[in-house]
Amino acid sequence: MAGHVASIAQNETHDQANQACDKPVYLTIDTGHMGVATQMIDVLNRQNVKATFFLANERTKTGGSSMDDVWAPWWKQLADQGHVFGSHTFDHVYWQADLPDGTFRVKPSAGPDANKVKIISGDEYCQELDRSRDRFEQMTGKKMVPIFRSAGGKTSPALLAAAKTCGYTHVPWTPAGFMGDELPSEKYPNSALLDRALHTVKPGEIILVHLGIWSRKDPWAPAVFEPLIAGLKDKGFCFATLDQHPEYRGLMRLKGTSSE
Repeated sequence: MAGHVASIAQNETHDQANQACDKPVYLTIDTGHMGVATQMIDVLNRQNVKATFFLANERTKTGGSSMDDVWAPWWKQLADQGHVFGSHTFDHVYWQADLPDGTFRVKPSAGPDANKVKIISGDEYCQELDRSRDRFEQMTGKKMVPIFRSAGGKTSPALLAAAKTCGYTHVPWTPAGFMGDELPSEKYPNSALLDRALHTVKPGEIILVHLGIWSRKDPWAPAVFEPLIAGLKDKGFCFATLDQHPEYRGLMRLKGTSSE
């Protein structure tokens, strides 16, 4: 009973904090090589910001994967802190094309079939979404919310419909929410990306960043991460999780899921 009361109080505090947020932005973080993950979480803790994470089991710089047993306690700690989580497909599966028979041509970037073109059904795509959900629940003892982000944000109406049949709603990022952390640093230096973000982000943006990008020579994170958060706060913005987003919060309540 005491635990239930504490949970209700925690939810009310979470809701009150977000209700007071009249210029919200929604920080979303996709998995990556995890080389900057710990530093990025240090920033979130210092800035008292909660984020929404989209999880795939991607290759890491230490030779493991982002949802392996090494990272499991880390994800549990984040879940206990009240961050929100969605699926990013377990093997980071890129959609490439719809096929006439209702299947999809895809290309995973992780797992045993990494970089191989595959043909899968809608049910098999759902299984990919569920694998990430199931592993998260195994690691943390908590539920994912019924949202997902496709690898690279690549989708089709047919793919979105297939995901809908197994209960998932896709969450893209907004145009000004693209922080450019995966762009080549030779053409898009960190200083320029930060300046652009601080001048273009508006209330309601869904911001996209990653826990490490292999291809960028001068890493965006954590160098730009804290100046971005601090700079947006200075402009009167506040940070909310996607379970508070007007387009998604009703869905999450309907499904009976919660980040708390």
